Amino acid sequence: MSIIQCAACGAIVPHYDTVNTVSEGHGDRLLCTACFNREIAHHTGVDDFGEVKFKPVHLSDANGTVHEFHIRSLLFGDKLSLEAFDSTSEEEPSGYRFQIIGDPLSDQFVLLGKLIEKMRGLLAIAHVRDSDLGLQIVDETVRGRIEWDGFENSRRPCVVIDGRRVEWDELGRMLMPFEGWQFKLEVRDPSDEI
Repeated sequence: MSIIQCAACGAIVPHYDTVNTVSEGHGDRLLCTACFNREIAHHTGVDDFGEVKFKPVHLSDANGTVHEFHIRSLLFGDKLSLEAFDSTSEEEPSGYRFQIIGDPLSDQFVLLGKLIEKMRGLLAIAHVRDSDLGLQIVDETVRGRIEWDGFENSRRPCVVIDGRRVEWDELGRMLMPFEGWQFKLEVRDPSDEI
């Protein structure tokens, strides 16, 4: 796990607990989420915002594998984003990630309950499985997240399905058994239900 020093308070925090900001007068800075939330609360007048630090949550996926999820809250003016991500995906475009949006003055533990409910529902579904032919689609529906493939100067995506990084070419190979079928590609915000 990589650690970073916050440019505002000097705290040493895990990379996942930081936000890269750019602002007039300060330039490009890496802030811990606590400093980021304080600055946003100050600029937007959300004086009653109280940040809650959540302990990691352990949940099982459809295959019975237990994942450790880190939870962080980010204040975006009149919205609060509660995010959970698999501890294996701190800096990599892989692993499970979940988000829920709420009111910044709402009870963050109630939001956490809603986020965990969403996580349990999505973790209970397996969209792909390993086979002798490689990774295969389990049913006719695949849900995932679009990511950058991570190669410098590349404009190619990869996707994350069931917490697994799947290269674009591999996704194409997984679709070949459905040759001639129709499909619907629907792109949704990370906080939306899918």
